Amino acid sequence: MAAINIDETYKPTTGFFLSSAVSFVVFGLAGFILASAMVAPDLFLYKNVSWLVFSRLRPVHTNGMIFGFVGSALMGAMYYYVPRLVRAPLYSPFLGRLTLWMWNLAVAAGSVTVLMGFSQSRAYAEWIWPIKIVVLLAWAVAFWNIFLTVRARKEKTLYVSVWYALASLVFIWWIYFFGNAVWHPYTGAINGMADGVLAWFYGHGVVGLFLTPLAIAVSYYIIPIATGAPLFSHTLSLVGFWTILIFYPHIGAHHLLQTPIPTWLKVVSVTGSIGMLLPVLAVLLNLWLTMKGRLAALHANIGGKWVFAGLVWYVIVCLQGPFQALPIIQRVTHLTNWTIGHSHIAVLGFSGFIGIGAIYFLIPRVTGKPLYSTKLADIQYWLVLIGLGGFWLSLTAAGLIQGNGWLNGETVYRMLPELHPYFIFRLMFAMLILTGAFVGLYNIWMSLYSKRTWIREDEP
Repeated sequence: MAAINIDETYKPTTGFFLSSAVSFVVFGLAGFILASAMVAPDLFLYKNVSWLVFSRLRPVHTNGMIFGFVGSALMGAMYYYVPRLVRAPLYSPFLGRLTLWMWNLAVAAGSVTVLMGFSQSRAYAEWIWPIKIVVLLAWAVAFWNIFLTVRARKEKTLYVSVWYALASLVFIWWIYFFGNAVWHPYTGAINGMADGVLAWFYGHGVVGLFLTPLAIAVSYYIIPIATGAPLFSHTLSLVGFWTILIFYPHIGAHHLLQTPIPTWLKVVSVTGSIGMLLPVLAVLLNLWLTMKGRLAALHANIGGKWVFAGLVWYVIVCLQGPFQALPIIQRVTHLTNWTIGHSHIAVLGFSGFIGIGAIYFLIPRVTGKPLYSTKLADIQYWLVLIGLGGFWLSLTAAGLIQGNGWLNGETVYRMLPELHPYFIFRLMFAMLILTGAFVGLYNIWMSLYSKRTWIREDEP
């Protein structure tokens, strides 16, 4: 069969999708090495290979998964659904490709420089100043391209996915700028306790006002199509949109309840965390009523199946988040493996599953051909689902043991033997996730660039 001919307009989408699949493997492998270090620190030559030390490899893993894996998938989807929803061609495929290459340059250069020991040493903001400028430029170019596409629309009503896409690019640009203290190029930070507030304003914002809006936008696009049902309520979708913008920006300070930040900020962050239940319920209720009675149709579509699982993770994340923001709960959970488990189901579980769902849902529409293998996509689904579920439960249990031990005066070294079995389970489940990443990369590559397609037994 002839090679797949991808329309020029869709090349930013396919490029971002391939970048996402590669990043899942590369940065998932970094995470696997980190998990192995928690089980057997001397298994690898960490002490003799500087770029494998935990303090360098962890920021490579976290930034790579957030920006390289999930961010790429969701931005690639944005370049597809926005033009479709506004019924106008993408303003500039060239600017789309430029954004793609700037994005990949930032992810690659950020990873290499951190491994070399160049870092600004703040959570999710470790990349050095020149790379942060490239990230900001990439978002600015993306916003300009999408904005001009929307301005040339033939569809008068803006569907909620377009609202979320535009808002995410606007909000994350400013959150990234201020959260990384870009005006201080040598440190990327300000002085004192205020820097902790700024750091968590950014740390929460990069998930809640970049990944979350784009993931919700994808869900609002895919679920009505996959189920064959119209969105239950456009008005309810806008309630969710505006309330997430109202509540989310200031909740990052709930990570600092044990520190001497102002009491009023602690109160605002905790109440905002509880208030986040409103936009979450608005989104989930709207999508649930859209798919009600049509779950079979949704799960028959492999992309829809991934998105549905991502929304289930969203329920868990957004129940656990407000719960752990309460000071009485934080006494046990703060700075433990509980929090690590929570962050993994937020990035990989919620937005990551939806990002992979977008890739599998949109590739046939972009290429005009079926996926190389829906069976491989389903195998990847179960590998990652079981792997992440076990991973999260292992870390949650370890965190509760850890937190209660510390609360009762146990020292760190006495707690480590009790945590070791849970780290072994974590490593085993991490292996399933990494295997799923490899399966997905092969399937996505073949779907995009193979000269033949898989003749699938499940096709009617």
